Amino acid sequence: MTAELALRIGRAVGCDACTVVVGQDARLSGDVLADAVSAGVRECGANVVRLGVASTPTVARAVGWTGADAGIGITASHNPASDNGLKLWTPSGRAFDKAQTRDIVHRLNRDEVSLAAWDEHGEEREWPDAAARHVSHLVSSFDDLDDVSVAFDLGNGTGRVSVDALYELGATVNTIDGQQDGRFPARKSEPNAETLTALRRTVPALGADVGLAHDGDADRLVAVDETGAYVPGDALLALFARDAVSPGDAVAVPVDTSLLVQDVVEAAGGRVTYTPVGDVHVAEAVAEPGYVFGGEPSGAWIWPDETLAPDGHYAALTLADLVARGEPLSEQVADLGGAGYATRRASLSFDDKHQAMDRIARDIHAAYDDVDTIDGIRVDTDDGWFLVRASGTEPLVRITAEARDEDDADRLFEDVRSLVEGARVVA
Repeated sequence: MTAELALRIGRAVGCDACTVVVGQDARLSGDVLADAVSAGVRECGANVVRLGVASTPTVARAVGWTGADAGIGITASHNPASDNGLKLWTPSGRAFDKAQTRDIVHRLNRDEVSLAAWDEHGEEREWPDAAARHVSHLVSSFDDLDDVSVAFDLGNGTGRVSVDALYELGATVNTIDGQQDGRFPARKSEPNAETLTALRRTVPALGADVGLAHDGDADRLVAVDETGAYVPGDALLALFARDAVSPGDAVAVPVDTSLLVQDVVEAAGGRVTYTPVGDVHVAEAVAEPGYVFGGEPSGAWIWPDETLAPDGHYAALTLADLVARGEPLSEQVADLGGAGYATRRASLSFDDKHQAMDRIARDIHAAYDDVDTIDGIRVDTDDGWFLVRASGTEPLVRITAEARDEDDADRLFEDVRSLVEGARVVA
């Protein structure tokens, strides 16, 4: 990601807009890229609202708050400090969909942008109060949290909105690595069981009720229970879904989500629909009537009545509220019954993964009746489900199988593994 490319993307977005919001996470390359994006937008005659360093959820919401036509967030989210990129947002808080993204790529490839005359460039203004607006909205959306103690690992990222909102609601908040630093010196930007060792020690040491953590741009939210145990993403997804669902409501999740979520949602009277992997696909689904929640086990959570962007801040307040209203988090997770589910995974190498997937698809269609191909090949059986997907970045085919029983999971996994290995022999 270079300033030249950022300039061109700014032009491609600006030539179809009147006003564009521009924000950035704390990465060291953010200033240069944000300047370039702003220059490109203004060269096409559109105005720019600069937020400065802000979380991705704040950038996404600010598009609607300012009446802008689009938003551009300079961030690489949970990726390493050396990376950077651009996220494009609509006024609804939803990321650009495939058609909108294709339009931008088309303009880039053909250099089809109209630059404004020298005296008709757009203007730039700063709006430093976007984070305060976000905090105010969160505080007005939740009850007091006087009895909740939170340890929050910000990972040197842009998640301060969550901490400020919790504090305003009366929670006791202790932060870890709250200073913004785009080098992410304390831990990797992606929060998971391996990277959150400090938080997992801190929560029980402080006697906190819950530990929370964001990635670099705070669109993700993960959790540690009061004992210091990392809460698996599927369990957190099930908790959020159960809290959101009333009878007849729908929840959207990606195809690699645990059966746990389906069982919990259906027990509450709701239904689950599956999407391709990626929060943009979840957002597309929950934009339809009848959906109250959508999420990914990776830590992206969407409440469509709030925004169609994954909002780690809103998720943080929601989980703190769940802890305030119910049992300790460890007991809430245990009540889901997740211990009864067994998952098996493997990755097999192929010289031509796409050719292999074609063969695998034919064999699976011949062997099973209920086959879903929205993202890879997913099959639901009486005992569980399996998914076969080609890796997006490596010459691998990945297999996941899950059942409600260890033996069933083993059998299902071996069945699908044999099919996949058969494709290797033929290939």
